[in-house]
Amino acid sequence: MSRQGYITLPIFVVLATVAFLYYSTVFLVIDEWMGLRTAAGLGNAVVFTFLTLMAVGNYCIAVFRDPGHVPSSFMPDVEEAENPIHEIKRKGGDLRFCQKCSHYKPPRTHHCRVCKRCVLRMDHHCVWINNCVGHENYKVFIIFVLYGVIACIHSMVLFVGNFIHDAQKDQPQSSYSNKTTCIIGGAILFPLTLALSVLLGWHIYLILQNKTTIEYHEGVRAMWLAEKVGNMYRHPYDLGVYENLVSVLGPNIFCWLCPGSKFKGSGLRFRTAFDLPISTTLT
Repeated sequence: MSRQGYITLPIFVVLATVAFLYYSTVFLVIDEWMGLRTAAGLGNAVVFTFLTLMAVGNYCIAVFRDPGHVPSSFMPDVEEAENPIHEIKRKGGDLRFCQKCSHYKPPRTHHCRVCKRCVLRMDHHCVWINNCVGHENYKVFIIFVLYGVIACIHSMVLFVGNFIHDAQKDQPQSSYSNKTTCIIGGAILFPLTLALSVLLGWHIYLILQNKTTIEYHEGVRAMWLAEKVGNMYRHPYDLGVYENLVSVLGPNIFCWLCPGSKFKGSGLRFRTAFDLPISTTLT
């Protein structure tokens, strides 16, 4: 049985870290440096609060939203005219069938050993959300990481600015306990910002290629095998940069950073490069 939605230790660590960094940024750094009653202090506090709420809100959605399950009635139709390709097993060439779930796998679906079920367009299982990242929650996961990176960078700028401001004073106003809290916050912020930035950059690359993490690693092997026999491999779901962005973030560009919209379609079928006109695929 999947334990999706349970508040695990990693989730508690994430929420506790966010609460600590929010407190130290707003009530220690901003308040002592600018003052919360000044225009600059209040403005920075409002912006940082907004970024934090957006990050936490999307994080919670990623934790509790079902990443996408295979309907019990799903059955692949090999004669369907609108579906030009079907994913098959590496050995034997049969349609992909999950022995553990006892049903066929739609395209881009994989079985998660942690959740013990198949997940539509599975990217990976994330221990920090105690859930898989899949068709239904991939967008909110990416938005969470994006707002998390922006919030961390904003906080680091405030920490550094407060440190420089405090160092220029003959008699720093910060108490010993506040200094200790700020040092701990800074020690957390740097590796956290670096890790989230790398994660965000990786997934931006995947989105532009319309790949999942699993498909990237499968593609490396497929490319090697194709080159071995003199062929050229192309990821079948790569529709071009803009169409790739639309397929993940939605058709309305003004809603790309909103958690409401999600992947287009049911997750049982995806557009491929074979669906595009020849002139489009050559550009």
